[in-house]
Amino acid sequence: MNKVELNEEEKKLPYVKYFYEDLAEIPEEKIRIGNGNMADPKDALNIEHRNKFLKGDDTGIKAGFTVMEDGIGYVANSTFMKDVTVEMMQWWFAWHCINSDLRYKIWDNEDHYYARADRPDYILDKNVPIDEKTWGVHHHIKEDIGLGPEDLVLAFKCPKDFGYDMNILGSEKCQGMVCAIGIGNVPAFMTHKFYNVEGGMMFESRFWIGYKFEDGKFIKIVPDGKSVPEIVPRSLFKHNIKEFTNLAKILPRVYEEEKNNW
Repeated sequence: MNKVELNEEEKKLPYVKYFYEDLAEIPEEKIRIGNGNMADPKDALNIEHRNKFLKGDDTGIKAGFTVMEDGIGYVANSTFMKDVTVEMMQWWFAWHCINSDLRYKIWDNEDHYYARADRPDYILDKNVPIDEKTWGVHHHIKEDIGLGPEDLVLAFKCPKDFGYDMNILGSEKCQGMVCAIGIGNVPAFMTHKFYNVEGGMMFESRFWIGYKFEDGKFIKIVPDGKSVPEIVPRSLFKHNIKEFTNLAKILPRVYEEEKNNW
């Protein structure tokens, strides 16, 4: 695939070297999952039970995709990130969406065009804890998950606002997390959680495709009897394994070099 374009200013930035690197090689097992049959819908976690995911009690799909019986698209992924820490990941979600678009491009140089936070001053406020710098921030994004470039908005919130139990945050299986409702052609709810393990960090994701969020509630927008097309969760899974495999490769170095360069 071709890489996205750089402008002259981006070419002069010190971290442009990561843009020129080849993307990390995706594990063969995950490639097979992405190209294979979708998982059993019965193994998908209902959004009403989302706190089970934070606790580590979700015994269903760990890496895969499906279309649930009610028509909702579902994606799950788990990535071990060698030499990455929770602190690094919290920094990344704050850092990559401000200043230069190149920050988003180095994450996936074939599919990421830009991610622009609407509240950079809030992110840069030293009084805001690193683990809260996504709360109440909208990321205006352009990316291609395999269905063509698309503009979307990720509306990040405090986990409590999405009905997550804040008592779980900080526990062994959920030392950090970010969550957002995606507003675009196919609205979706996204949650990433991460926790330190021996040698690095586990990064786990869940997506429920076909929900909007209004008045503190998730509202299913897929009409009864209809379903999110399978190609949507399949494409999102394939994109997710691509971008987070690459982030695992570059993040320790990017953090070491840029952690104080906001």
